[in-house]
Amino acid sequence: MTISIGTRPLQLTLLPNDVLPEGLSWKIQEGYIRTVAWDQEGDSITLGLWGPGEWVTTAYSALRPIEIQCLTTVVVEQTKFTADQVSQFLADHIRTVEEIFWINRIKSAEERLLHLLTWIGSRFGMVSSKGYRLSLKELNLTHKALGDICGLTRVTVTKTLSLIRIKGTLQRISNDDLFIPNKLFLAI
Repeated sequence: MTISIGTRPLQLTLLPNDVLPEGLSWKIQEGYIRTVAWDQEGDSITLGLWGPGEWVTTAYSALRPIEIQCLTTVVVEQTKFTADQVSQFLADHIRTVEEIFWINRIKSAEERLLHLLTWIGSRFGMVSSKGYRLSLKELNLTHKALGDICGLTRVTVTKTLSLIRIKGTLQRISNDDLFIPNKLFLAI
């Protein structure tokens, strides 16, 4: 972790798996973050995925413990919210939690994973007229991380991704990149 101190706002550079300090508000300059809590059995519950330009904080959460974990190398800058920004922040976070909750309620593992990849692709993928290119490597989303987000095991994610690729629902561009066609967005 690198800390820059001075008259400018606090800026941190963190590595994958580092955790941001609690109670402070951060604007993501570079990289990807997830907010996470745990259930009574100690299983993680992903509350959101966040990227460049978005804000994160634990200050408004009723859940404890809660962490802001770095998925990739991250650069964040401490920020203070205005009243309007707090309203927008809360609306964005509520929408994200609802979307992840909805995905997690889908019974079929294949449909659940497709919805998750579609959601991630629409937020963080490269857009083209034919669909979205999603780099799992760029977001540091392993099969285990995808499973943690949507309540599947790593093995189930691996098998389901293979099945989806064989069916041609998703196209594999490289080992780490997927193409999610627009027609999939319309079907889901």
